[in-house]
Amino acid sequence: DPARERPIREPVWRFRGYELRASEFTTAMIHFYRGEIHRANTWRNRLDATTNWAIVTTAAVISFALANASNSHAALLIDMALILIFLWIEARRYRYFELFSYRVRLLETDFFAAMLVPPFQPSPDWAETLATSLLRPKFPISNWEAIGRRLRRNYLAILGILLLVWCFKLYSLPLPALSFSEFAARATIGPVQGQTILLVVGIIALFLVGLALATTRLQDATGEVLEQPQVFKGLGIERVLRPSPHDRVYGTGIWQRPTARRDEFMTMVITDKGAAVAEKVMQDLNRGVTALHGEGMYTASARQVLLCALTETEIDDVKRAVRAVDPEGFVIVLPASEIAGRGFQPFEE
Repeated sequence: DPARERPIREPVWRFRGYELRASEFTTAMIHFYRGEIHRANTWRNRLDATTNWAIVTTAAVISFALANASNSHAALLIDMALILIFLWIEARRYRYFELFSYRVRLLETDFFAAMLVPPFQPSPDWAETLATSLLRPKFPISNWEAIGRRLRRNYLAILGILLLVWCFKLYSLPLPALSFSEFAARATIGPVQGQTILLVVGIIALFLVGLALATTRLQDATGEVLEQPQVFKGLGIERVLRPSPHDRVYGTGIWQRPTARRDEFMTMVITDKGAAVAEKVMQDLNRGVTALHGEGMYTASARQVLLCALTETEIDDVKRAVRAVDPEGFVIVLPASEIAGRGFQPFEE
């Protein structure tokens, strides 16, 4: 019966006035995913290039230092300093790699994985978090975590080999040292006493080892598979993971799901046209608005104060909405330490 037939409508993605068919949105996300994978791989190759520089330089300097007993051991110390520069460069590159890996993980955990398991929908905050990363990029890991991770991955071993070769050269060439004073004397470089050089090198080595150990608790990196240390299980300590109620899609305790919180703000709009401004904000941003009654003390006239909780990407939108209705209005943006409720973090978190 034609009268009983209903037109088949394809699901539509609606967001801030834009409409995309589901197929178009999925295609866009797939291309975006491929692009972010390529950018992450580009920075990963740059990481490998820096490590290769360090290895080649170390091999060349060790060959030179051990080739002849008369060759100065200072070359090994200079190479150690050069390796530390490579470490700093690689840590900076690693932060860029993590930035793009962070977006890739957001897509994997909250877009692709959400297609496979109930309730077949992404976490409420994933699109806003991804948009914030695109509009206002921020490194997801600190510089200390980047340095510590690259130090543990590659550079402790390289520096350790250099330190052992340096000690071997001081001890054995041209003949084995018979005492510590003789060993220290061989470390002398120009006017700098050997004991001073040994002390400085020892302090730097201890600092690097301490840094590598101290940064093991930093687990914000998403670009690598981070295994759970077995010691945590033995001690009965929960793994370093910020659980989220959004994990309902995949089961609790997803390892390495990006969990950085969005920057959230409370906006106060002071205006004479409260109803019109509120309607504009609710229509354009789909956000709730609460009205308070105020009074301008200078003019002794009534004012309406509108409160609206927003995320970082919506601040410019609310300013445009207020300006369109009341160019004389005031917009005050206050950072919020936490906002819980519909559209933000659930209360149970």
